[in-house]
Amino acid sequence: MKRGIHPELIELAAEAAGLEAALSRRGFLMFSACAVGGITALGLCEAFGADAPLVILDNAKGMLLADPTRCVGCQRCELACTEFNDGRAQPTLSRIKIDRSLYFGPEGPTGGPRMQGSWGNGLVVQGVCRQCPHPVPCATACPQDAITDDPKTGARVVNAAACVGCRMCQRACPWNVISFDEQRQKSSKCFLCNGKPKCVEACPAEALRYVPWRDLTREGEKGGVLLSLIPANKAKACAECHVPSGRNPAAK
Repeated sequence: MKRGIHPELIELAAEAAGLEAALSRRGFLMFSACAVGGITALGLCEAFGADAPLVILDNAKGMLLADPTRCVGCQRCELACTEFNDGRAQPTLSRIKIDRSLYFGPEGPTGGPRMQGSWGNGLVVQGVCRQCPHPVPCATACPQDAITDDPKTGARVVNAAACVGCRMCQRACPWNVISFDEQRQKSSKCFLCNGKPKCVEACPAEALRYVPWRDLTREGEKGGVLLSLIPANKAKACAECHVPSGRNPAAK
């Protein structure tokens, strides 16, 4: 299939930008040059809607797989994460979360008979990013489209230059694994260290593995994604494809 920027797509882009009425030939050429760069880079020509482009991320190629039965709670993974990515030994910035469930498990000190962690049944449950499939909650909630997929690994990564520190991604993440750097006022998340996760290398108990991606978002408990976090223009674009069951006119 021949790929390129067709005039129809330029006109659609101009219409989406509200420029269709003032698009002279010179403007058309200038707009085309900009569109070629932007649209080709995204590879989403066919995804243009009437009001906003749909940003659909392909599945990641790999992911972290955690084995709680092997974790000894040494937290070396957290240190390895921040030393590599932030140049600081600061576990609170770590993209893998151990400390928060080290003593009481994910349910906290009120977990009752289900309480895990060092003071429960001894099971330390690691908090890791699932590299969610489309629709990616953190990327969808970001008003700046600052979360994209790494071209090499497909991991979802925060573009620090575009992040404005609004923390919407933190609120949207069902697994609560987005980190926020108070000093830099930027969010960050696991991007698999360019395909060589430092946490995996640092784990002395082999409780972490880097494996081919599969969808684990339906396993384990998670918080609900707040639909109100999704910007209105994105929600409208999503609704064009995600028609509620029983309301699809094509099914009649």
